[in-house]
Amino acid sequence: MMESIKKVRELTGAGIVDVKKALNDAEGNEEKAVALLRERGIVKAAKKADREAKEGLVAFKVAEDGKSAAIVEVNSETDFVARNADFQNLVKQLAEAALGAKTSDLDTFRNVDLGNGETADTAVKGAAGKIGENIVLSRVAYLESEGVIGAYVHSNGKIGALVALTGSDTAVAKDIALHVAAERPRYLTRNEVDGSAIEAEREILTNKALNEGKPAQIVEKIVAGQLGKFYEENVLLEQKFVKDNSLTVAKYAGDNTVTAYVRFEIGAK
Repeated sequence: MMESIKKVRELTGAGIVDVKKALNDAEGNEEKAVALLRERGIVKAAKKADREAKEGLVAFKVAEDGKSAAIVEVNSETDFVARNADFQNLVKQLAEAALGAKTSDLDTFRNVDLGNGETADTAVKGAAGKIGENIVLSRVAYLESEGVIGAYVHSNGKIGALVALTGSDTAVAKDIALHVAAERPRYLTRNEVDGSAIEAEREILTNKALNEGKPAQIVEKIVAGQLGKFYEENVLLEQKFVKDNSLTVAKYAGDNTVTAYVRFEIGAK
């Protein structure tokens, strides 16, 4: 009996009292006891679901040919858990599964089989039960490119980005992914900026200029210049490149073209 208790505890990380009860309920069958503990762990996790998960990790996985990649965000309640090896392995496993699943739809990904009889959803809930914190699979994204994918995650694991680039310059792709992580672009090009957002910004800037006593006849020029600043701050291709402010991202990319990007930051949507 002691050997079984030891084995099940090693497999599940559960406490000795819970293991003993599970083994008794499973009539000594170790596999059934593990299954029971997982089920009970999921129940425990559900009770924790009302606790906020504001910490966690972002991780990516790039395909061997460099033409596709996936990125995931998994949240925990504390940074201590985010530094736990079991949690880190879970996030890595989910990133690998996301690459195989080729989906950016979270509900679809939750039901993806991880290849060990678990779905992404049950693996997260099982980890929550084992670790003892609310753990949430928050986001997933998948990118493909005819050229290359650049990927970057900040050293603290809390911010990450993927960039799809035409051409084959992996160093440029990675640099632009680093830029995306650092500079938080909201749009890829001006064409993506919602017209209502620009009109709202124009109205704010116009009223501000008038309230500052600027002559009405030059307000339009002032606003046009400030809208240019809005694009420069928010549109990826027009942002000053983080490693060389004398260049925009578009100029740094050169003959390569950024076709898509994804940025995940823990707690940001």
